[in-house]
Amino acid sequence: MNVETALKAIAIKTFGGPEGLAVVDLPEPAPAAGQVLIATEAVGVGGVDTVIRSGALAAYGFEEGFVPGSEVAGTVTAVGDGVDTSWIGRRVWAFTGTGGGYVEQALVPLGQILPLPGSLSAVDAVTLGSAGAVAHFGLRHGRFAPGETVLVRGASGSIGIMAVQLAARRGAAAVAVTASSARRGERLRRLGATHVLDRSGGGGDDAPAGYDVIIDVVAGKDMPSFFDRLNPNGRMVAVGAVGGQPPADFGTKIMASFRKSMSFATFSTATVPPADLGAVRGEQFAAAGRGEIETVVHEVLPLDAAVLAHRKMAAGEVFGRIVLTP
Repeated sequence: MNVETALKAIAIKTFGGPEGLAVVDLPEPAPAAGQVLIATEAVGVGGVDTVIRSGALAAYGFEEGFVPGSEVAGTVTAVGDGVDTSWIGRRVWAFTGTGGGYVEQALVPLGQILPLPGSLSAVDAVTLGSAGAVAHFGLRHGRFAPGETVLVRGASGSIGIMAVQLAARRGAAAVAVTASSARRGERLRRLGATHVLDRSGGGGDDAPAGYDVIIDVVAGKDMPSFFDRLNPNGRMVAVGAVGGQPPADFGTKIMASFRKSMSFATFSTATVPPADLGAVRGEQFAAAGRGEIETVVHEVLPLDAAVLAHRKMAAGEVFGRIVLTP
């Protein structure tokens, strides 16, 4: 391969631990009809990237050799047929789908990009872009209303941090969080949390006895125990599964509390119309640019340090989002 036309990327060479990621060379990309080419300035590292890398989703079509990464920000350098050339030179945030973001240059359909305000950096954009939308629509999916109590399980990641801020801004009576340390709990309090619980949901003696809405980023084997923390007519919304799948019989816990009329739902932004997603992201980017929403960046690392980024994720060291920069 001619190295002058090679594109550096990070691919999953082997499923399993972070060491399965490797730097690879790909052919120089060219945008097809309806696509734009983005010179990547920042890549968001998300929990879904680590789940895909582990091989847990191999049955869903993810194969070794896959390039992870669902969101990037940078400058449009070329466009395909049917795309207005006025996009060239513009700074944008882009959703690359379930993968394709750990690259120096990203090919993205025109409908998946959003212009960035001058006040927002590329790093902040990929910290907020996906997480903010999941938190916004996750709360809406849970029919959250001002004056209700909210518990965010797994609040130290970018989705949880945004859910805390949005629930507080929208008038929640209380916003409780689960956190792995007192230091993280204090940081979450500064972002809007009113009560800090341990990972099992315990502690916080002054915390509400129950919650109207639970936003769960974790799932995993302990998820069913959180149904006990729902108020009558309470709603739990699973917006992630960074802790793995729940037990196969978790539904029996809901049925055991039949008379409380509890609800459980999953949520993915894949079910939201693109126009609605774009509108919310645009509003959030503007709000962040004005300092009304805080983007929490744990660390910025070079693209070829993706293994280190995933190791930090696996070790539970990350508060906020790790961002890779080519």
